Amino acid sequence: MEVGHTPVMPDQVLETLAPAPGSLHVDATLGGGGHTERILEAANPDGRVLGLDADQLAIERVGARLARFGDRLVLRQGNFRELADVAPAAGFAQVDGAFFDLGLSSYQLADRDRGFGFRAGGPLDMRFDVTRGVPAAELLATLSADDLAALFRKYGEEPAAWKIAKAIVAARASAPVETAEDLAALVERLVPGNPRQPRRTHPATRVFQALRISVNEELDALTEGLTAALDLLRPGGRLVVLSYHSLEDRIVKRFLDAERRGCVCAPEAPICVCGHKPRLRLVTRPSLVPTDAEIEANPRARSARLRAAERLAA
Repeated sequence: MEVGHTPVMPDQVLETLAPAPGSLHVDATLGGGGHTERILEAANPDGRVLGLDADQLAIERVGARLARFGDRLVLRQGNFRELADVAPAAGFAQVDGAFFDLGLSSYQLADRDRGFGFRAGGPLDMRFDVTRGVPAAELLATLSADDLAALFRKYGEEPAAWKIAKAIVAARASAPVETAEDLAALVERLVPGNPRQPRRTHPATRVFQALRISVNEELDALTEGLTAALDLLRPGGRLVVLSYHSLEDRIVKRFLDAERRGCVCAPEAPICVCGHKPRLRLVTRPSLVPTDAEIEANPRARSARLRAAERLAA
């Protein structure tokens, strides 16, 4: 695929998702379409996939690249928080599997129009759907130092959040911080590396992550998307999630654990009053991680963590 798109942990995804002929699956984060392509191949000759993505460019790109699958691939633009409405309307009211890959695609990282990555650069937009929400540059131009620091701490777990936030506010007094190059350079000046310890990631990684999560409301959307996906699953259907940082993984882990236990009452409650029954059985315990060979071949897989669970009978 162009721009070097390589799906992460494809073998483990297929093994845990277990597509089969005639099955219906949802890829809630279509991206470059690498996982969707493999699901369709494994579900030959008549398995179908609903591919969902908030990024219209992803829909267009994958639609052209995977046109050979015909009506076995159904594509819809939308955020996965809208899954409860989009899937039934597309003919996927009950499915055998739902897959979430929460990482950015290689295409997005290489997109010079939206500034997702500091290597490609470009205007700091960072919206998956450019028709909704506020660009990242607007947040940098309008939020106070306190609010920026809180954002970097909450969504990026950035130790130097306050230092970076103050520097952004000081810098914008003379010139706005509007591009990925501007922001990356500012952070790099403030958080220099130890020359004796080579960095594994750029010093601005956490700041870029925090802005992207905030702009796209990713963590709130994730909880809603997981809930909707679980409601779509038939008994025996699989929910499979790839996450790439602790904030996402924590949400996924807690969601799966809660649905495995059933009761969601407060720990101090003497008896269960919620009536919530277990709906999931864990398939991965502990979570799966990429092999050393995959990390060497695809460094973007380094932080990936896969969790999967199976829907219990109602």
